[in-house]
Amino acid sequence: MAPSLALLLALALSAALPAPRALAAARWPDRDPVLALRLWWCLIGTVMLCCLCALALCTAAAFPAVHAHLFAPAPESVLLAYAAGPSAPWATALAALLAAGGLWTALVVLRELLRDRSARRTHRRALRERAPQLPDGLAGPAATGETRGALLVLEDSYPDAWWLPGRDARLVVTTGALRLLRPEELDAVLAHERGHARARHHALLRLATALGDGFPGVPVFADLRAQTHRLVELCADDEASHRCGRLTAAVALIRLNEHRGVLSCSSSRGLMTHRVTRLLAPAPAAPDLPHRRRATALALGAPLLPLLIAFAPGLLALW
Repeated sequence: MAPSLALLLALALSAALPAPRALAAARWPDRDPVLALRLWWCLIGTVMLCCLCALALCTAAAFPAVHAHLFAPAPESVLLAYAAGPSAPWATALAALLAAGGLWTALVVLRELLRDRSARRTHRRALRERAPQLPDGLAGPAATGETRGALLVLEDSYPDAWWLPGRDARLVVTTGALRLLRPEELDAVLAHERGHARARHHALLRLATALGDGFPGVPVFADLRAQTHRLVELCADDEASHRCGRLTAAVALIRLNEHRGVLSCSSSRGLMTHRVTRLLAPAPAAPDLPHRRRATALALGAPLLPLLIAFAPGLLALW
């Protein structure tokens, strides 16, 4: 059992330290943010599965009752393959550490979900108060909330547009944005927000925020939060540029955000400037399909490695 635990911990460290640093420093994610987003979350899934498998093996090694219950239906050769020896104090300490980490992860994710749910409820209540009251003859499905993803126009001079997720999901745009943007620019903004909605970027952002806030001293989770925020915006920008053109998407992004000061010289290294520069640059060449398939297979196969390592002793014993 000790070799399997060592391999699991080594794989977790490799997926949590050098791999995210190399991915964050790479330039190709700008050309294919969808693939980069998959790689990031497959790395995190690999780390989580390594810790979960190590927790199961350590708990079985530390507590004979758990070992007997976990491997009860297994043949004698499998029981011997997962035997930890007569004394394994290290297993108790490691199991306690991993269990504490797993419990804390569940708590921070639950806290973020409850916080997000409360914020959405408050936001939706405020929208209902500010939305115009239409006569009964004009109040269609969008006004009654029966259509998921309906467009809601909000009377507000501040130009803005955003996606409000949830059961009664809405795409909200203010009258200030309607007055400011030309029709093709408004289409680009709406395509951007619908790209977020289709890919469920909101769920990824909430989970990345929960892990980043819950483990502030762990670099991989801090990088995950920053890269997830960056990559989901690039993915949505690509959706808008594919539908409306790169120049139109860039101009819409500038006109909708210029009043916020995010394009000033003081923020020249910010995400917004990078997004506009990327859209104004020539379109990148189409990604190499075989390379993309190999990278996707590698990303999807990485989370299977912890399971293979955990089950390897038992499979070899049965061979």
